[in-house]
Amino acid sequence: MATNESNFDESGKLPRAVAAEITELIAREGSKQVVTLVRCKVLEGKDSGKILRRNVYGPTRIGDVIMLTQTEIEASSNKGGRR
Repeated sequence: MATNESNFDESGKLPRAVAAEITELIAREGSKQVVTLVRCKVLEGKDSGKILRRNVYGPTRIGDVIMLTQTEIEASSNKGGRR
């Protein structure tokens, strides 16, 4: 793997983050509804253009830009909780 494609910054200690724009608010989750399941589009990096589902904590709106450290894994949409 080339050094410029690494998942870490130049120091090798912090994970490299890529920008993603929120395109859709899917659902609010959690006991107090503070986590929002969103659909976002990756804007840069090797996965640019990829659309992912992610859990976002805090207030969010369509058009917000979030920074993702991982673009390979999607959030699951678990409706119903544990049993």
